[in-house]
Amino acid sequence: MRILHLLASPFWSGPAENVALLAQAQRALGHEVTVAVDRKRRDIAAEEPAVPRFQALGLLDEGGLALSVKSPPWELWSDLRTLRQRQVDVLHAHFTHDHLLARWGTPKGAVRIRSIHAPRSLRASLPEAGGYTVPANHLRAKLEGRHRPVQVLPALVDPMFEPAKDRQSLRRDLGLGGTYLVGMISTFQESRRHALGVEAFARVISHRPEARLVLVGDGALFEATRKQVSERGLTGHVTFAGYQQGAAFVKWLQALDEVWILGLGNDWSARAAAQARACGVRVVAVNEGALPDLADAKVEAPTVDAVVAAALSGSRATTEHPTNESIARDVLDLYRQAAEARR
Repeated sequence: MRILHLLASPFWSGPAENVALLAQAQRALGHEVTVAVDRKRRDIAAEEPAVPRFQALGLLDEGGLALSVKSPPWELWSDLRTLRQRQVDVLHAHFTHDHLLARWGTPKGAVRIRSIHAPRSLRASLPEAGGYTVPANHLRAKLEGRHRPVQVLPALVDPMFEPAKDRQSLRRDLGLGGTYLVGMISTFQESRRHALGVEAFARVISHRPEARLVLVGDGALFEATRKQVSERGLTGHVTFAGYQQGAAFVKWLQALDEVWILGLGNDWSARAAAQARACGVRVVAVNEGALPDLADAKVEAPTVDAVVAAALSGSRATTEHPTNESIARDVLDLYRQAAEARR
């Protein structure tokens, strides 16, 4: 099967890693897979670019698509013409721009699939497709009226996320004290609720004085969070690890006992929770996106009391997250269902 994924973003963030892992898993199952990304936007110094990542994985599509929301009309027309001439069996669109382009540029005989990565894309103007994926099971109902096959596309996890072989040695290498490490591993922005996490942690240490809070990431609210930590008298109990990526990020995650995910960004598949579970780290998470399916302890409401109760509950989930291979097989089955429905 020849599969082309469309991802109109220049960034290695949001759904990009999930798309890459899906494409890798599909290729490992014997299919011809490439990923086209935004090749126009270059002023992205604040974020890691996607092109080198997909290129290093051997997945980058070189079919001549600009695939950019910044394209002028004549460039969009060029993309449409180029896309119509491609020899593919499946055109898998991931963002709105991709889907609009695919709506008019799907090659003859190809199946068009649309992935919904966040609920804001689920609107009446959503273009027609042969099948859809959603990041969480409860979003399936939003597409029932379209009478097309729908598959949940959960977070895929890179194999490098695994339990630490020697957690104590790893903690020493990272300069981490404390015998119970709680982490938050996201950009410092309003939606991730770091302020709530700090307030909840201030209560947790009254029950677990040996606990330490590890904050991994950077962002607009970094200094505000540092100030809050100081004002609450928590400086000696909190480590600011800064922005981490790749193998370094894995090490910080592996060092934790527990991770708090108190809000989601633009990818509702809750990849960070799946990565934490793969590292053997307990997940305390709010009821957003796919987080309830991955949480060991659910925070029923974004309040200090609810976070503290979930953190101190000690509960552990018993269900296992599906493998990348099984997720890829499910998506391939969606492609086949969509193709059969057209006949």
